[in-house]
Order: sequence, then C-alpha cells, then structure tokens
Amino acid sequence: MAIKIHELNHVALHVSNLEESMEFYGNVIGLPLLPRPAFNFPGAWFALGSQELHLIYDDTLVPANRKHHHFALLVDDVFAAKAELESKGIAEFKGPAPRPDGPMQLFFSDPDGYLIELYHVA
Repeated sequence: MAIKIHELNHVALHVSNLEESMEFYGNVIGLPLLPRPAFNFPGAWFALGSQELHLIYDDTLVPANRKHHHFALLVDDVFAAKAELESKGIAEFKGPAPRPDGPMQLFFSDPDGYLIELYHVA
C-alpha cells in the first residue's frame, strides 16, 4: 500500500546567524513569524502560506555554495516582488525570466546562500 501524503508541512534550513536570517525572512521577504515550541536549540518559524519555514541556528554551518537546493514561492507578480526586494537592498537576481511552460521565475539568495525562487503564472 502506498503512503498517503497530505501536504508539505515545512521546509527547514540551518542558518549561521539566526537574527540576520530572521530579519531577511521576516522583514525583507515579509513572512509572518509563527509561535515556536520551546526546543532546546535556537530557531524561528515563519508562515509560507499554509506551510512553514523553520530556521535552525547552527554554529557549525560553514560558508558553502548552497545553490543546489531551492524552494519556490508563488507570488502575484515577480516584477513587483523584484522591485520590493531591490528597495530592501537585495541586488543579485537571476531573472525574471519565463520557464519553458510559461510561469515567470525570479531567483535570489538568502544570507546563507540558499536559493529562493519566486514565480507567478503568466
């Protein structure tokens, strides 16, 4: 019998500077902060629509190329999102550009180098 998957619940990222990552995800991208259980390690939770982003502070995280992972977030307009991100100091992007099946994509990185995709259906 196959396992019945209901939904993706959360994405977890290890981060080297929790405060900087909380600023980025909360104030630059604008994700709502969620209550977090009292784990025995530092972290923060944010809402991604009905799913969640869990940040986990990791003092052993070393600088590395993390562009081989990404997660995608549906937005209303990647062009407007890019302008908003630029107004908040984000300067390096790939796109906006159309995906072969039509949606527009925009890529940029968080403080630890994780790649984030914003997309909208054209």
